[in-house]
Amino acid sequence: MEESSPRMTGGTREAPVNISPAVAAHAEGEEIEVLESTDVLPVAPEEVQWKSLFDKYDPENSGFISTEQFRDLLATHGSELDPHKLEVLLALADGNADGKICYQDFVNLMSNKRSNSFRRAILQGSRQLKGCSLRDEVGLGLSQRLVRHVAYETLPREVDRKWYFDSYTYCPPPWFILAITIAEVAVFMYYGIQLDRLVLQVSSPSFLKSPLPYHPQLRSQAWRYFSYVFMHTGIEHLSLNMAMQLLVGVPLEMVHGALRIGLIYVCGVLAGSLAVSVTDMMAPVVGSSGGVYALVSAHLANVVMNWSGMKCQFKLFRMAMALVCMSVEFGRAVWLRFYPPAFPPCPNPSFVAHLGGVLVGLTLGVVVLQNYEQRLQEQSLFWIFFCVYTLFVLCAVFWNVFAYSLLDVRIPPAP
Repeated sequence: MEESSPRMTGGTREAPVNISPAVAAHAEGEEIEVLESTDVLPVAPEEVQWKSLFDKYDPENSGFISTEQFRDLLATHGSELDPHKLEVLLALADGNADGKICYQDFVNLMSNKRSNSFRRAILQGSRQLKGCSLRDEVGLGLSQRLVRHVAYETLPREVDRKWYFDSYTYCPPPWFILAITIAEVAVFMYYGIQLDRLVLQVSSPSFLKSPLPYHPQLRSQAWRYFSYVFMHTGIEHLSLNMAMQLLVGVPLEMVHGALRIGLIYVCGVLAGSLAVSVTDMMAPVVGSSGGVYALVSAHLANVVMNWSGMKCQFKLFRMAMALVCMSVEFGRAVWLRFYPPAFPPCPNPSFVAHLGGVLVGLTLGVVVLQNYEQRLQEQSLFWIFFCVYTLFVLCAVFWNVFAYSLLDVRIPPAP
C-alpha cells in the first residue's frame, strides 16, 4: 500500500512522493515490538525537507522542540497534509507527556515509519480520533465508498482504516486473486468442453490424465503439488470455491497487497497437497480448496480475535454464512472421497487439502493479516510460523521420497 503525500519546503507544496502508511497500535496495554525513537536512522533525501522545516523551530539544533512549537508547525503547514494524518500528529502533541517532540519521531511520523511516538499518539490521543469516524464522511464517490467498505471489512482499528482510505489508489488492482480465478475458470471450461461434462467431471475416465492434478503415482512431477488448483471435480466444486475466493480474497488483497495474500494462498495450496501425500497416500488431489481455506480461515480468525474492533455490518450472520459455505464444501469433499470411485482401484480425490489450508490460515495467515503495513521480517511470530511451515514441507518431501517404499504402499496405477 502506498500513499501519495505532499512534501513541504517552507510554506510551499512540492510534487507527491510515495510513502507507506503507518500502522496503528494494538489495544491499550498490549506490548508491541517497535522501533525505538532513539535509534538513528539513515537520512533519506526526502527527509532533508522535513529537517529544514523542523530546524526552523530548533535553532539550537538540540533535536527537540516543545509541543507548543510543534502545534505551531502544524497550524502553519497542516493544510498541506492529509486530514487524517493531521489528526494523528495532533494526537501526538496532545499525548506527549514530557512536553517535547523529538526530531527523529517527527521524521518517522512524516515518513510513515513505525515508531513508539506514533503508537503512543494513537493510545493517548485516541479520543480525538474516535471523534470523527470514517463511516460518517459524506460526499464520497462510488470508488471511495468501495474502499471505505473494504476498510471496515478487513481492518479492526479506526486509524488503520483512515490511513488505508487515504492511501489506496487502485494501482495496482487486486490482480492476483482475479488472475488465479480467471485461470481456474478457464481451465475448468476447457476440460468441460473436452470431457463433455460440467457436473462431476471426476467421473470421466480422462479427468486424471491431465498434466495438472496431483496423483501419488506421479508425485515426482513437482509441479503437480501446485497445478492441481486449476482442476475441479465439477461445477458445484468450482462455484463454491470461486465464491469464497472472490468475496474474501479480493478485499484482503486490496488491503494487504498481492505479495502477502499470494504468500498465504500458495502456502495453503502446497500444504494441502503435501498433507494429502502424508495422510491419504493413495488419493489424488484437485481443486483450489487449500488456498481458499487458508485465506478464509485466516480472515475469520482475524475477525474473531478483533471482534470488538471489527465494524462490518451483520458480522455474526456473515461469519455464520462463511462457516456454512466452508462446511458444505468440506462435506461434499468428504462424501466424494468415500463414494465408490468410477474407475477403481484409483480412489476419488482427497478432502485433506482443505485441512492443510485451514492450518496454514490459522497460523501463518493470521500473523500476516494481524500485521497490517508492518514489515513481516521484523515480526518474530512470523518467523516462528514460517520456520514451522518450512520444517513441515521438508519432512513431507522426505516422506514422499522414502515412506512409500518403506511402508510398501500399494499406489493405484497412473491414469
